[in-house]
Amino acid sequence: MIEDISVRFFDSFKERKLLSPVMVEGLPGIGQVGKLVAEYMIHMLCAEKIAEIHSIYFPPHVIIEENGVVRLVRNELYLYHAENQDVVFLVGDYQSTSNEGHYILTDQYLEIAAELGIQRIYTLGGFGVGHFVDEPRVLGALNRPELREELEAAGVVFQRDEPGGGIVGAAGLLLGLGALRNIDAVCLMGETSGYLVDPRSATSVLSVLCSLLNVTVDPTQLNDRAAEMERMIEGLIEGEKIQSNDELSYIG
Repeated sequence: MIEDISVRFFDSFKERKLLSPVMVEGLPGIGQVGKLVAEYMIHMLCAEKIAEIHSIYFPPHVIIEENGVVRLVRNELYLYHAENQDVVFLVGDYQSTSNEGHYILTDQYLEIAAELGIQRIYTLGGFGVGHFVDEPRVLGALNRPELREELEAAGVVFQRDEPGGGIVGAAGLLLGLGALRNIDAVCLMGETSGYLVDPRSATSVLSVLCSLLNVTVDPTQLNDRAAEMERMIEGLIEGEKIQSNDELSYIG
């Protein structure tokens, strides 16, 4: 029988107790900023995979692995033991395909957080500005005003009317629904064009998040990806200029 949502914790995790745990959500979104940050941290910190989440609210298809074998789309939980606290990362393939599913899945994520004793949730995302940004700011939102001073000290920007239009998906709902469960939650949004995967914006968010978590993560590989992306964009722009000049010469 297919369940609406199934959460399977690995046997190796069942007996563990977490130390002052926090959750970091990095599901797919604008510029894939949150996903880049969370998955990069998982990789660099060698975090341990502890659970898988499957749901009928995910898109109705399968992922084809490199060996040709398929698997259901899923979200995953990873655990990293920091010096004074444990960090649980929520990452995965997709968010919900429906409005109802967003609420139901987010409620399940919060149920997991409550079971694990999560004291705070950091959600990560991109704030689309419609143009390329050289030095992306990290904009913030929170579900309790007392959290603002700490975030501003870490470099998070709070400005009136920014971000406009609210926060869509788990990155926003974890704040709103988390407040109903008395779970502190903040959202960190890196400025991004919104057109492409944005490692530059992810680097800005990574810096702020590491400061808040008091965790050290070398950003070199992410910076290299950002530089590579910028070279690609410059090449595309230059190609368009050449094509445009050729067309004008032909017309003349």
